[in-house]
Amino acid sequence: MSLATMTDRGSVEAASLPTPLTAEALHSWPVLGALLLRDGALTVEQLEQALSDKETSGKRLGEILVERGYVTPTQVSRVLAEQHELPFVDLARETVDLGAAGLLSETLARRYSAIPVRFLADGAVLVAVDDPTDVVAADNLRIALGAAVRVGVASADAIANAITRIYSGQLDLDEAVETPEEPAAAVVDLREAAASAPAVKQVNAVLSRAIELGASDVHFTPQRKRMLVRARVDGVMRELATIPKTLQPAVTSRLKVMSELDIAEKRAPQDGRLCLRTADRSIDLRVAVLPTTFGEKVTLRIMGSGEAAVSLEELGMSDSAAATLAAAVGQPFGAVIVVGPTGSGKSTTLHAALSGLDSDERQITTIEDPVEYQVTNADQIEVNPRAGLTFAAGLRTILRSDPDVILVGEIRDEETAEIAFQAAMTGHMVLSSLHAQNAASAIARLKDMGVHPGLIATSLNCIVAQRLARKLCDSCRESYVPDEGELAAVGLPEFEYGRTHLFRPAGCEACSFTGYAGRVGLFEVMPIRGEIRGLIERSTEEIFAAAVDSGMTTMRQDGIRIALAGITSLAEVRRVTGERMT
Repeated sequence: MSLATMTDRGSVEAASLPTPLTAEALHSWPVLGALLLRDGALTVEQLEQALSDKETSGKRLGEILVERGYVTPTQVSRVLAEQHELPFVDLARETVDLGAAGLLSETLARRYSAIPVRFLADGAVLVAVDDPTDVVAADNLRIALGAAVRVGVASADAIANAITRIYSGQLDLDEAVETPEEPAAAVVDLREAAASAPAVKQVNAVLSRAIELGASDVHFTPQRKRMLVRARVDGVMRELATIPKTLQPAVTSRLKVMSELDIAEKRAPQDGRLCLRTADRSIDLRVAVLPTTFGEKVTLRIMGSGEAAVSLEELGMSDSAAATLAAAVGQPFGAVIVVGPTGSGKSTTLHAALSGLDSDERQITTIEDPVEYQVTNADQIEVNPRAGLTFAAGLRTILRSDPDVILVGEIRDEETAEIAFQAAMTGHMVLSSLHAQNAASAIARLKDMGVHPGLIATSLNCIVAQRLARKLCDSCRESYVPDEGELAAVGLPEFEYGRTHLFRPAGCEACSFTGYAGRVGLFEVMPIRGEIRGLIERSTEEIFAAAVDSGMTTMRQDGIRIALAGITSLAEVRRVTGERMT
């Protein structure tokens, strides 16, 4: 039983009520009012005034108490939950399962002031409502959801805010899917499942939320008893939803139909793409389907939406690093290479560098996979391996088209590397990216791909290595004085102990209680000149040491710079840069 045990007359049993108010006095009040009196949230005078208003207005007691400012909506919801022996749902902290929320339309959610929160172990859905006494609404919700409903209590304001957050920006999916003239019965069943309302709602809700959060990837992962949906937000995986196992085939088929993939093929990997339209933009997604033990996993990579690139000044580089990169890009010819793992912002940096060259006086051509940013005065080409348009093939044709500046999205093979560096040596400015751990190791990577050291030494102007670290949430970051061990771990000198003030994550509703919101770049800019040019054939360690001796700031040091500025935390810098040679 709850702390307040109900009697036949709907009041509070005397034994459960503490002083200073007597049990006899509380016994005479309505249960809601008595519980608020018990908790000290309300005075007798306030309750009497509210009850007087209730007789003349016909409003609910809790509504009147909130309107008068005597209590908060949350306080009313908590005691309502206790009164009816139901769970209280704190929607400010509770993670709403988008798979559950997707079962209910926004229209019905607002009509009944209800939000599905999550699936329970028995297959029922926990639904937060503001009025737990409305049995008609509960029955209608059960019919709409197609599942058993367990009611929890939340305030009307919290439910309204959750509905706005969850259902905002619902996607208008534009797709053209051709149906085979005589499909097999199994394929018909799959298409019918993919078009079913639950599958459509689940997928739309998840993708809307992922895009709202700024996710880079969405993973639909089948497990033994459910399908888990997670998104990579600010470089870190975050759970978005759990989908019942019974809906897994329909959701998978829905994603495959949207991507124009073979829904009948379940044993082989497939790759596709789709375009989503929101109210203000179009978004490209790359889709990968991979058979696993418990079914097909679907991974969606959310690409750029064609917006304009940022400038070098907006990247957040230190002044010296930005000046070094600008000088390298400003040369009449040569190569500038940006390196880092997948998802480290290489394309953004390349286009920021390119934006400084965008003018009517230059012929700029890009070949990318895919085109992520629009460049005003450039010919932009997207690779299409199925049609024979690879990076290498496209680059050969570009060189016959009189370019001044060439952006190659990524150097993936020996042929592309050789053509790109030949172009840099013969009078073109070439910008490209490469997968490498840091600036110095990029040279070893190029040599491994077959580029001659002499060609690297004569053609390469600069290498930029980078990572992305999460930014601290401006709304909740907290200041602290780090201890000696924490500073020593990142190499800060002894005189900083006790004098340095840093910031760390706290967590609030604005950042979904992660403490972080957005990302910032950590950069390592290594110009190829002087001693370094003569060390191209030497080891990565020797090149790195020479670059540091010549004044290069490492990614770890750049991370410490932005941590000292309060932009990120030292823990995040260590997470991103690791313990390698940085």
